[in-house]
Amino acid sequence: MTEQFDVVVIGAGMAGASLAAELAPHARVLIAEAEAFPGYHTTGRSAAFWEECYGGPDVVPLTLASGPYLREHGFLSPRGALYVAREGEEAEVEAFFARFAGTGVEITALGRAALRQRLPGLRPEWGLAIAEPACADIDVAGLHQHYLAAARRGGVQLRTKARLTAAEREGAGWRLAFADGSELRTMILANAAGAWADAVASLAGAHAPGIQPLRRTVAQLRTDPAPADDLPLVLDLAGSFYFKPESGRLWLSPHDETPSPACDAAPEEIDVALAIDRFEQVVDWKVVAVERKWAGLRSFAPDRRPVYGHDPAQEGFFWFAGQGGFGIQTAPAAARLGAQLLLGRGRDNMTVGLDAGLYSPARFSR
Repeated sequence: MTEQFDVVVIGAGMAGASLAAELAPHARVLIAEAEAFPGYHTTGRSAAFWEECYGGPDVVPLTLASGPYLREHGFLSPRGALYVAREGEEAEVEAFFARFAGTGVEITALGRAALRQRLPGLRPEWGLAIAEPACADIDVAGLHQHYLAAARRGGVQLRTKARLTAAEREGAGWRLAFADGSELRTMILANAAGAWADAVASLAGAHAPGIQPLRRTVAQLRTDPAPADDLPLVLDLAGSFYFKPESGRLWLSPHDETPSPACDAAPEEIDVALAIDRFEQVVDWKVVAVERKWAGLRSFAPDRRPVYGHDPAQEGFFWFAGQGGFGIQTAPAAARLGAQLLLGRGRDNMTVGLDAGLYSPARFSR
């Protein structure tokens, strides 16, 4: 007899694990993961931080709503952030403040002396900065395991090496087939497949809005001097690099966004070299060695807002995708909102201020 579920969630990364955990008290749920273990792709390769401005003003409400949950459960460690800019880029600094005015983020201008105290070795042309004191490191692995454990306690089943190969409407629900030959029935198919979100939609006959995977590269460097443990996250206001300390080493990214097919992403040497070149234009530190390098895929809808909600045309198909690089820092509020939308339940204190219309898949209706 074919097993029957209320919801089958495709993908066991942060998106799928958090959504399943929120659904667990209210529905019979299964997570189907194509890889051998959860979090193999983007979640397992993230250099995540909780950074209030990351993702832009439309993402800020999700980030701020998630902050208390992340702090309460011990997943955040204070870091602070600095957006840096060159002399002569005052207009860009003013535009940044204007962009986030009224959003609730805490940002302040930092003077030249204070900037150099916080970032030793800064080259003289970099004289402008915006400080974001609330920025924090995220324990990504801990948060992911937290949601997987909560899902498991709630009775959610997890199946790995379960790549979806077919999804057909059958009566009021779905018949799903997987690469291992197994089949399941479910009332709702929830698409939390990250870089594969459009492919899952196509299998189910839903309109794929064009969620594009973009490759992001990170390298771990040994530098002289070694970065101080309390060095803030440093981001280029123009979006061409960021770096942060990690256990006596430096994690550096060229902030690349290279379109890619959905795949097991690998770093390109040119992107690592570009990151180092940009880093050396900011500080006078010596790069002693590149110790590790990796890449992950960050998936964005065309308007760069996440996609949460029931598909407007395909009954029983639910979107929980397009979360770019902000899906980890927004996981608590996004998953809570997603579960409420999927189940038709009311809002709670975490989600009451969120405008679900901003994230609805209906905005892509043909």
